[in-house]
Amino acid sequence: MAQDTIRVGIIGAGGNTRSRHIPGLQAIEGVEIVGVCNRSQESSQRVADEFGIPKTYGSWQDAIADPDTNAIVIGTWPYMHCRATVAALEADKHVMCEARMAMNAKEAHIMRAVSRQKTHLIAQIVPSPMTLRVDNTIKRLIADGYIGDVFAIEARAGGAFLDSEAPLQWRQDFDLSGLNIMSMGIWYEALIRWVGEATRIMAMGKTFVKMRPDADGVMRSVRIPEHIDVVGDLACGAQLHIQVSNVAGLVGAPEVYVFGSNGTLRFSGNRLYGGQKGDTELSEIDIPDAEAGAWRVEEEFVNAIRGEEVITHTDFETGVKYMEFTEAVTRSMQSGAAITLPLHI
Repeated sequence: MAQDTIRVGIIGAGGNTRSRHIPGLQAIEGVEIVGVCNRSQESSQRVADEFGIPKTYGSWQDAIADPDTNAIVIGTWPYMHCRATVAALEADKHVMCEARMAMNAKEAHIMRAVSRQKTHLIAQIVPSPMTLRVDNTIKRLIADGYIGDVFAIEARAGGAFLDSEAPLQWRQDFDLSGLNIMSMGIWYEALIRWVGEATRIMAMGKTFVKMRPDADGVMRSVRIPEHIDVVGDLACGAQLHIQVSNVAGLVGAPEVYVFGSNGTLRFSGNRLYGGQKGDTELSEIDIPDAEAGAWRVEEEFVNAIRGEEVITHTDFETGVKYMEFTEAVTRSMQSGAAITLPLHI
C-alpha cells in the first residue's frame, strides 16, 4: 500500500467531515476522495460539487462496494458507526470512523472484534480534540512527579443556560446517539490519556425538558440527560469527578483539575496552569513546541495505511474503554448502584 493511491469513499458528510476530513485528506499527496454518500442524493451532490468529488453513491453500502475505494471515512452520527465499520472492514477496506465510537459497549466490542480479525487494515476513531495541545506536557509533568501522587481529577463542562424551546438535536436523540451523553465521553477519553481508565463509577443524571420537537415538528421524548455527575475510582488510585451540563449557565469555560500530593494542574481555554506546594497561585505553564499536539487525524490515518506510524488517536482499544465507561454511567443512573469496569459484554 505504501506506493498505492489511497482512494477514499465518504459515508456521511456532516460538519466535521466537511470542515476537517475532506479538506485534510485532499491536502495529502497520493490521496483521492472518489465518492460521497450523504443523507440524500441532493445533499450528496452538494458536497461533491463543493469539494470536486467525482461521484455520489445512492447508499452507504454502495460506497463500500465500490471497487474504486480502498478506504472508508464514516462521518455519520453514532447510529451508523457499527454496521458501516463492520461492513467496510469485512470488505477489506481501511476505516476512519467519526466519534463517538458506537451507540453502546456491545457495538464497540463488535467493531473491535472485527478489527482484530483484520489486522492488516487500519481502524481509527476520530479523537477527542480539546486537549491535544497539552496532552504530552501533562503526561510528562505527571510522570516527572510535578504534582506527586495523583489524588483526584475534577472535570467540569458547561457554561450555558438550558434552552427549553430548542428543537431536538442529534446529541439529545437516543436513536442517533445511543448511550452517549453530551460531551461526557469526549472528556473521559482525554482523561484516559493523562491518568488511565476508571475501575468503578457511580452516576446521577437529570433531564429537565422531557419532550422536544424534531426536525419535522413531531414531539419526541428526550432520553439523554441534560446534566450529569459521575464519580469514580481510577486504576491509578485517584478519585474522579466529571460534571457535564447543559444547564450550568455562566460557570465559565470547561476546565479540568488534576490534584496531587505535591501540586495541582489546571486545564482551561486550551491553556495549562500549574502550581506546587509553597506557591500561592497557579501559573501558566509553557507548552514546548516539541510537545505541543495538534489536529492531525487525516495525516495519521494515511500514514498508518502507508505503514509509517501506528494509530494512537484513537485506536479501537481506547474506544472500547470509553464506550464501556459510557454504558456504565447509564447502568449506574438506572440502578442507583456502583458499576465495576471493565464491563463483561
